[in-house]
Amino acid sequence: MSAARRRSAACYTRPAMGETYLIRTFGCQMNKHDSERVAGLLRTAGMTPVDEAADADVVVFMTCCVRDRADERLRGQVASLKSVKAARKGHQTIAVGGCIGQRDGERLLRQLPHVDVVFGTHNVSHLPSLIDASRAGRGSVVEVLEASEEFTSDLPAEREHPWHAWVPITVGCDNFCTYCIVPYVRGRERSRPLEQIVSECERLAAEGVREVTLLGQNVNSYGRDLYGTPRFAEALAAVAQTGVERIRFATSHPKDLSGQTIEAMATIPQVARSLHLPVQSGSDRILTAMNRHYTKRSYLELVDRLYGAMPDLALSTDIIVGFPGETEADFLDTLEVLEHAHYDQAFTFIYSPREGTPAASLGDPVPREISQERFDRLVNVVQHSALAKNRALVDSVQQVLFTGVSKRDANVLAGRSEGNKVVHVPLEPGQHAEEFRGRFAPVMITEAQTWFLSGYILGEAAAGSHNADAH
Repeated sequence: MSAARRRSAACYTRPAMGETYLIRTFGCQMNKHDSERVAGLLRTAGMTPVDEAADADVVVFMTCCVRDRADERLRGQVASLKSVKAARKGHQTIAVGGCIGQRDGERLLRQLPHVDVVFGTHNVSHLPSLIDASRAGRGSVVEVLEASEEFTSDLPAEREHPWHAWVPITVGCDNFCTYCIVPYVRGRERSRPLEQIVSECERLAAEGVREVTLLGQNVNSYGRDLYGTPRFAEALAAVAQTGVERIRFATSHPKDLSGQTIEAMATIPQVARSLHLPVQSGSDRILTAMNRHYTKRSYLELVDRLYGAMPDLALSTDIIVGFPGETEADFLDTLEVLEHAHYDQAFTFIYSPREGTPAASLGDPVPREISQERFDRLVNVVQHSALAKNRALVDSVQQVLFTGVSKRDANVLAGRSEGNKVVHVPLEPGQHAEEFRGRFAPVMITEAQTWFLSGYILGEAAAGSHNADAH
């Protein structure tokens, strides 16, 4: 252990009462959950949040290293704080955590020497003591652990919304897809005991949380390490009994999506009929190179089973374009998957090699201009599919959890349907957005655009329970 690590363990006095903090979050839902726990730790230490870096005594970056873009954004934003810190005469602590902190460790300090604290994915709970150690020693502190037995869910939380909570059920990943850095920065898969998950959801429901999202790199394999066999369908059924009104989950690996889970989605009213099922590629050759353990045919058969059980399912996916060695024929296989699967949304990415992954050493790169051209064709197909799926919902009633107002118009309510669609509803004269925030209401859909629906609330806005007949 370095001297900095020994000092961080030995010197713990909480940051001063009355100080301020700002958290900037990149990447996945697990990072958003971890950021809420960081906020809980800092609030417990007596600090208050602010919106501008110039006003923050502590700035924390919770980072993602899955894509190049997140790396670039982090470095750009941290570099921009150099002048802010100078203007504050050094009275600002900058901390970088999450996946980039885990991956790069002390290397970050060579690139961004004005960073004060670097921590990883396994020691979120140590952040207050690391801040104190940096201040006490007037130097940078790095602490990156190889593993941890703790779940960040055990830490205090400052949730972004009082009606929604992220609930990790697993951390880490055992799949080792060749393009993915996650197993190396989050560790091997570990499941939380089902009793802990149920207890947390019961507490959240008692606090007024209406919707939870169960999190894991592969929720479908939940429990395999604890119980010898996956028990995700059982977890869905158990959480549905806690009083939570809507249950979402992410992410699902196609190779582990079981018939029991499909049945649970189709029959348990609280489980949203919305599924994120990453395909990544439609080419069997590329899927093998990615170490995905399914084929184009088996994936599409799974999609057919899902729509057979839930014709109204909202289906989304991830797709990588330009994986090393991808040919036009491989890409056409991917387009065939899109045409068959009728996705409501697809998160599309041009492949970027991640240091430390097997795919980073593969030869035969796809020229950028070809990847971009394929990407543009892919996006066009996705947009047509999304619009068609949304238009099919016109004249239907959707149960919407309102979250606030439209970013473009403060007189328009915004919320999410069971299918995770953005829904807009104009406010009537005399109505106020705060009356609806965090509440469910049935909405008649009258208009469909590619990425949102519009309509009006049926009757009086529902302040009570989720409509169990919405399925």
